[in-house]
Amino acid sequence: MVISDALPSDYQLHLFHEGNLFESHELLGAHIITLEQKQYTKFSVWAPHALEVRVVGDFNGWKGEGYSLHKVNDEGIWMITIGQNLEGELYKYEIMTTDGERILKSDPYAFYSELRPHTASIVYSLDGFQWEDKSWHNRKLKRNILLDPIAIYEMHLGSWKKKDDGGLLTYRELADELIPYVMELGFTHIELLPIVEHPLDISWGYQGTGYFSPTSRYGTPHDLMYFINECHKNGLGVILDWVPGHFCKDAHGLYRFDGSYLYEYPYANDRENPVWGTANFHLGKTEVQSFLISSALFWLQYYHIDGFRLDAVANLIYWPNQEGKIENRDGIEFLKKLNHVLFSYDRTILMMAEDSTDWPQVTAPVDCGGLGFNYKWNMGWMNDVLTYMETPPYSRSNVHEKMTFSLLYAFNENFILPFSHDEVVHGKKSLLDKMPGDYWQKFAQLRLLLGYMIGHPGKKLLFMGFELGHFSEWKDKEQLDWNLLDYDMHRKINEYVKELLKIYKKSKPLFELDHDVHGFEWIDVDNKQQSIFSFMRKGKSGDLLVFVCNFTPTVYHDYMVGVPQDGSYREILNSDAGSFGGSGVLNKKVLHTTDIGFHGKPYSITMSIPPFGVSILRPVKHRKERKGDGKEKVRSHAVGRRKRK
Repeated sequence: MVISDALPSDYQLHLFHEGNLFESHELLGAHIITLEQKQYTKFSVWAPHALEVRVVGDFNGWKGEGYSLHKVNDEGIWMITIGQNLEGELYKYEIMTTDGERILKSDPYAFYSELRPHTASIVYSLDGFQWEDKSWHNRKLKRNILLDPIAIYEMHLGSWKKKDDGGLLTYRELADELIPYVMELGFTHIELLPIVEHPLDISWGYQGTGYFSPTSRYGTPHDLMYFINECHKNGLGVILDWVPGHFCKDAHGLYRFDGSYLYEYPYANDRENPVWGTANFHLGKTEVQSFLISSALFWLQYYHIDGFRLDAVANLIYWPNQEGKIENRDGIEFLKKLNHVLFSYDRTILMMAEDSTDWPQVTAPVDCGGLGFNYKWNMGWMNDVLTYMETPPYSRSNVHEKMTFSLLYAFNENFILPFSHDEVVHGKKSLLDKMPGDYWQKFAQLRLLLGYMIGHPGKKLLFMGFELGHFSEWKDKEQLDWNLLDYDMHRKINEYVKELLKIYKKSKPLFELDHDVHGFEWIDVDNKQQSIFSFMRKGKSGDLLVFVCNFTPTVYHDYMVGVPQDGSYREILNSDAGSFGGSGVLNKKVLHTTDIGFHGKPYSITMSIPPFGVSILRPVKHRKERKGDGKEKVRSHAVGRRKRK
């Protein structure tokens, strides 16, 4: 039956078909409604090329007779209101196509789905969860994410850790185990590989069917709300990997939903992704825009998530299956519209583009001609740095520019520096195993790589398992090799990560001016013979840190480094410390400057350079310098300080 009070307004319908109904999940899908103290279940679906649509499920023995939906408008919205509360019931839409086919489809707007390999949708009310994260959101409103430290722990829920019987941890169990672990490491955010409902485990969620349905592999929607709520209560942001470009072609999903190419492009060359076996969304179709933008807004509204990483943005900017780069105006305009809508709803979110192209102004606001993201993954930096690190140490002078090129464009966009899941799977080796050399050298170079990453401008992202010193690449069907923490070197790399992130988060020069050319300065960029790089990171108030990185196993003593300030410097971290598994070539004493200019700087220090090591130095502030009371700053006279010769 159709109840007039449950019908959508003409304005809602107009907005949906216009591409501007950004809460279309309230119009379409399955909803429990109350009218005159009686509960009903309303089903609505968009299927313009269907001859007839019925809803079938457990409640009617999967027989559609008597459960036909009424066609509300000529553009293909169908609706039925059933006189009972069907919460928890399985259902699908039985669609009779113009070709005479009878097909069964899951609800594109379902809030919950049956556990794979089953594919039915489930009537589910999202009401009732008591959020306790108001203080988290209030703190976000007072901060500026461009000026804050951001360290993201990227992870796949199904393979982080498993139960004793090999089963998957639930969202609630993950909250109990994952949150304290990530907090202890020192990360600021967790990024989840896609958790929209998806039929195939090994797709990792990138080939989805339920864009409003968190996967039931780990529990219910309310269980996911609990997980995110606990993250926020403990000061952790939650980012979702989200795929607006393409979807899987399983028969129960969006593909040829009503017998026509409804959600996807009509022409095979535009539609098909042969490598992934997926279909591209028709981003120029207004109803698809309403669907996708509503999906993103839905996760913000109902799950309080803190942002998105958009997968395969290059596949949206340019048409697939074409020779050369041909701009896809549908995709470009969709991205601008998406970002404009989401930032209008919540200005504090992270919108990160996984973009391998050189498209300009990805992170510029839409009203300034940009795509509207506030962050972009620096794929070029990632590829260059890993190429450099995989080169044998004494051949690195031949690829020296791989480590310097990124600073030519580091401030053109707001960048995230990623070592993501894509770099540690499919034969690419783990981060540790990419490092050349023997057992000790691999660990030393991993510590060096992570230290260099912390010093380089840009926010940070690392995929789970790196902190254990994984020798094997990511095994998506198994849990991380937690037993590695029983071994000395693996335990020490774990401690190194904690100390590195601790220094990162408390040192303003490492994040305040990530996107400002004034936040970075080379000291020595040209020493390709020794493969030693030195540079400074600077904060807004003039605070600075000095990084010295040695990418060979050679040890140097009495190595001179130019510095900009007179006084003394203290080594606050050395990756070669014995507590981290290093050989112990440290600078334990305060390093005093001389008035000998070097590296184009007015002063210099002399220090020891550890093998495959990174040293972080901080100028020593004395009592009146630390007060910051506006009075004249004075330096104490350091004992033994060298005078001008």
